[in-house]
Formats: sequence, C-alpha cells, structure tokens
Amino acid sequence: MKLSGAEIFIECLKAENVDTIFGYPGGAVLFLYDELYKAENRGEIRHILARHEQGAVHAAEGYAKTSDKPGVCIVTSGPGATNAVTGIADAYMDSVPLVVISGNVPKDLIGKDSFQEIDIVGITRPCVKHNFLVTCIEDIAPVMKKAFHIASTGRPGPVLVDIPKDLTNPAVKKIEFKYPKDLVMRSYQPTIKGNKKQIKSAIKMIGQAKKPVLYAGGGVITSKAADELTELGRLYNFPVTNTLMGLGCYPSNDPQFIGMLGMHGTVEANRAMYHTDLIICVGARFDDRVTGDLKKFSPDAKVIHIDIDPASISKNRHAHNPIVGDVKEVLQSMLAEIKEQNIVPDKSAYDEWWKEIKAWQALDCLSYEQGDEIIKAQYVVDMLCKVTNGDAFVASDVGQHQMFAAQYYRFNKPKRWVNSGGLGTMGFGLPAAMGVQFANHDETVACITGDGSIQMCIQELGCCKQYGLPLNIINLNNGYLGMVRQWQEFFYEERYAMTYNQSLPDFVKLAEAYGHIGKRITKPSEVEDALREAVEDKKNLHFLDFVVEEQGNVYPMIPAGYGHNEMYLNKQDAIDDANSKK
Repeated sequence: MKLSGAEIFIECLKAENVDTIFGYPGGAVLFLYDELYKAENRGEIRHILARHEQGAVHAAEGYAKTSDKPGVCIVTSGPGATNAVTGIADAYMDSVPLVVISGNVPKDLIGKDSFQEIDIVGITRPCVKHNFLVTCIEDIAPVMKKAFHIASTGRPGPVLVDIPKDLTNPAVKKIEFKYPKDLVMRSYQPTIKGNKKQIKSAIKMIGQAKKPVLYAGGGVITSKAADELTELGRLYNFPVTNTLMGLGCYPSNDPQFIGMLGMHGTVEANRAMYHTDLIICVGARFDDRVTGDLKKFSPDAKVIHIDIDPASISKNRHAHNPIVGDVKEVLQSMLAEIKEQNIVPDKSAYDEWWKEIKAWQALDCLSYEQGDEIIKAQYVVDMLCKVTNGDAFVASDVGQHQMFAAQYYRFNKPKRWVNSGGLGTMGFGLPAAMGVQFANHDETVACITGDGSIQMCIQELGCCKQYGLPLNIINLNNGYLGMVRQWQEFFYEERYAMTYNQSLPDFVKLAEAYGHIGKRITKPSEVEDALREAVEDKKNLHFLDFVVEEQGNVYPMIPAGYGHNEMYLNKQDAIDDANSKK
C-alpha cells in the first residue's frame, strides 16, 4: 500500500514504539496532526497538547529522563520552532535523548522569506546532537530511523528532524512504505567497550591510592549503571560523591555517600575532592560548577575518567587514564578484573582517609534551625522527603530552591531527580514534572519551584488540568529571584537590582483559575500537614505556596574563582572575605 509522508511519519513512530508525543499544532504540521488525530483515535499514539512549545520540549525531557524511551515532540515552523530552541538546548546540555520534529514551509518556498519560515536547522546546529532537513518523501523513514538511533545511543542528545509541509501532503505524492531494519552509519560508531589495557591500568592506580574519591555523574544514570557503581563503591569502601545530575545513582543513605560536590556541595565532599590523590570519575565531565577554579581543583590528584563521549575526556581536567566506553560496560569489566586479580587496597591508609572525612562531616554543614515563625525553605524540602518516604519523583526549576532540593531531598534511586543542570533553565520544572507523570502514571511527582521560575511556563497548568495530572507543586516563595539576589548580596554590595518581585500574583487564585487546588502556607506548623494532604490526594493537582524566609541563602557556597577549600559556610564567612579585600 502506498502512503503519504504524514502516514509514513506515523508508521515510523509506531515502529519506534512511541506511545506519547508532546506538541503544539500549526500550519506547517497540519498534515502530520491530521494523521496523529487518526492514530490517537485508533489508540496507537497519545498526543499531549502543551501550552507552549518550550513546555512541550521540557515535558518530553521529563518523560525521557524517567523512562527508558526517548522523548518525542512536534512543533510547527517559524515561532513554533524557535520557541522550542530553549528546550532543545537544555536537552543538549544534559544529554537527554529527544527527537524533535519541526514542520517547515513547502520545499519550493524555502529560502524565500516565506510566512513563518525560519532556518531551524541552522539555528539549532550548535545545540543538537544532529539535525536533518528532509528533502524528499523517500527520505522520511530512513531519516526517522537515524534520528531515534542517534538520539538514544552513545552520549544521548536531541535530534531535530525538519520536514517541509509539501512532503506530508497526501495530494502531492504517496510511496510504498518500508521502515529500515538495519542501520549503517559509518561516521557514527560510538565506542561501547572500554580498552582492556586502560581498565587494568585503572585498577592498578586504585590499588596504589591512599585517598581515593569515587565521583559519579549523570552518565551513570543514563547508562543504567547504578548497581555497578554501588558495587564498586562498597567493594573498596570509597567515599562517593555525586554531581547535581548524578544524584540518586548512589544511595544517599549509604554511609559512604559524602553528598553532592561543587558550588553548593557539602564540606566533606568538596574537601575530600581537594585533598584526594585519585579521582575515579564515572559519567561526569568536570564542569565549572563542580570544579570552581580549575587551577585550584584537586591539585594533587591523578584522574581516571570513564565516559562514552571521548570529547568530554580531558576537556576540562587532564585524565591520566582515559577510558572511553559505556559506563555500565566499563564498570562490569572493571569489577570482573578486580575480582580476578584480587586487588586489595591499603586499608590503613583508607582508615586514615575516612577519619579526615568524618571530621569534616562532623561540621554538619547542612544543619539549620527552624523556628516557630518564619518557614525555612530547607524545612519544606525536608518535610517533603519525610511525607513521601524519599520515594517521589522530584522535578525542579532553577535557583535556590533547586539547590535546597538537591541538598535536602535524599535520593536513593536513579531517575527520581529531574532538573536542568547544564543550561539552568527557569521554567523547566512544571512541564518536566508533567512529562514525568505521563511516564510514571501512578507515582508521586513533585515540582519544587520558586516564585520567579514558576511564572516562566505557568500556562502549563492548563495542560495539567486537561489531562488530570495530580502533580504536587511546591512553590518556595521568598519574593525574590533568590539565587541572583544571593550573588548581589555577596558580590554587589547588596544592590538588589531587579530581583525583588514587587507584583507577584496570588498563586492560590491563579491555581484555582486553572481548576486546581491552591493553598498558601505561612507558618512552620502548617508545612507537614499541607504536604501530606497534597501527596495523599492522587486525583488533583495541589499548588502549595509556601511563604519562606525572604533573604535565606544556600550554604555551603564556593564563590566563582575560588577553590574547594575556600567555601562560605555562613554569612559571616562572606562578610569576612569581603572585608579582607578592602
């Protein structure tokens, strides 16, 4: 049977086992939407109507991050495509597998400044893993096959497929459909298995180390290697630290876990990284929020770096032993080699190393005092962790609330923590939480956000109502753009330029206007009950507006250009540092 381009598109999605697609219709994709309508009525593919293209892409990210499938979304040409760019860039920075389909003007009108024409292939080239402009109907199926393969293999990422409208028009052309079974891409062959010689060398380095640290990032979660990482950590009694993106890949309740490292990491994690003699980096990339000043970062350490992306190795920190390969495959090979060789670490040296670390842990750098009057943001996250037994899916926006979520919600499983790490996208949290809920229907999903971030994509409350999503929105409302205000306090002599939100909406009424349950919480004594009531209601979205401490700060904090041994643990540290420079 001969099929139109739009029908071929649907058959490609079915061949890739796509059951959910997020999007927003427009003129250039109407033939595709016409076939989506039919496919949805046949019970084959569910389309989720976002309220903005950025929201559609973030929802696809949340779906991809918490399922075993790439996220898929569809947008129209021109502003539809450009609205999606922020989400695409976010997925690129955080290695999220996405296939984004954009419509374009008819092929003959490309390059003629046609209505709603934009060179989205050119625009997205710096922030996609790959992109395609389909030029003939015969290429739709092979391009779609390549797009899904590229997006979800190697280091995952977003792939854009731009399809001119006339190629989907059934009146223009139909062809016989055949979806490719085999795929050969000579220029794209990710390395999966690690080099045996380098693995043996890494094990030798581990055996010689006196102060090792196991440093794990989001690549562990992407590779589904949490079990192997945990086995390696426990086998050698390594202190284990996670990046922001890696939280949950090693159980936070394990005594060997020393917390998140980096700008707002724990004292014990950051000082351990400063004093270590061996970094075993697994699925992380030494980004600037982890390292601070690279010249001051782990000055005496050798580095074993395991990553599937060769471009990430030695990009920021020289790797003495680079191992390119899939994290799960490499760790499995390392564990087998360790057991075969019976490599035994220096126990007395490790004991001394742990004594140092436990002394830093005794500082209890994440402690805080919750009084009877003003709600601390930390307390809200603590209570959320308590009432959900640490088992919820937690999506966050970007800012102080994001750091509080990372510090105080204790993640013991991978894929439970969903946030925007590399790009730091305000507005990510709500639509991402939607995608998480679609991928995990019966699970508890919370969105931790702030009064600034939530307004970036707040229109997605309409999508939540349409599809009956029982999200728990935790709005930590301090009346400021909190993280920016914190930097202004420390480094701009408390000139709070444009960071005080003087005209905030009534979030309760706003939630109710969308048909949801809204509640304002102003007293610490109300926090736990409000959270418990929301979490236990599996039918309705609850928007909880917590009025928290206005000028609370996130500690510890490593200022830009400082080393891991130069943290602020409280406001007095910041004052003393400022005075020392006068």
